[in-house]
Amino acid sequence: SQVYKETALGGGRALREYWITAVDREIEIGPGIRFPAWTYNGQVPGPTLRANEGDTIRIHFTNAGTKPHTMHFHGYHTEAMDGSLSEHFVRPGGTFTYEFPAEPFGLHLYHCHATPLTQHIHKGLYGVFIIDPRPGRPPARELVMTMNGFDTNFDEDNEVYAVNTVGFYYNQHPIRVRVGELVRIYLVNLTEFDLINSFHLHAQFFDYYDHGTTLEPTSHRVDTIMQCQGQRGILEFRYTMPGMYMFHAHQSEFSELGWMGFFDVKA
Repeated sequence: SQVYKETALGGGRALREYWITAVDREIEIGPGIRFPAWTYNGQVPGPTLRANEGDTIRIHFTNAGTKPHTMHFHGYHTEAMDGSLSEHFVRPGGTFTYEFPAEPFGLHLYHCHATPLTQHIHKGLYGVFIIDPRPGRPPARELVMTMNGFDTNFDEDNEVYAVNTVGFYYNQHPIRVRVGELVRIYLVNLTEFDLINSFHLHAQFFDYYDHGTTLEPTSHRVDTIMQCQGQRGILEFRYTMPGMYMFHAHQSEFSELGWMGFFDVKA
């Protein structure tokens, strides 16, 4: 209730308001490993924003950090809402309200677009933005996975890789799903300092919806997908047999430095 409010507009549409604050905060990216992050609402990635196609999005943004920041949304909006130019920068202590239609449907992202852009993204100012199509998608077990990396010694080379920030988290805490259950992953790559990242699923194949802007898969029955920074897509699959199944980046270095996990599939 402190960060989200929904108001009906009629015709099945809604005004969806979010309150987002940029703040400097040290976060844990692995056991005993701390990282001096720049965050949205104190977390990396920032809160997942969600709306239905045709809704209105209103973001009340406050910069409580020590550097100028913005919010730049992938989607349709006016130039004034783009958050990419120097005149859009919100200075420390400042506020700005972003408002735009929730279009097009799909899987999108938001991130700080202040310069130097590499630093602002790498430090953690990004998040996932989902616009659901009006027809909807089939019911599923839904998971958001943001692929990211962390340069802990600031030599522009990542020492820790992960999905959702904490290396090896889903190795220590496998994701439980049921046999036959439709699993839908909203996968977004926000890794800095590497040209691509990837997702590989063991013992199963998935349908892939590139950018999530179609209701039909753009790739059928694949088990590995590559994404450049800012690219995203929806994965859908069902496991047919119980077991402990691995998923990870198919760059060996990435998986060995934290980007791996397991699905614990139960009958």
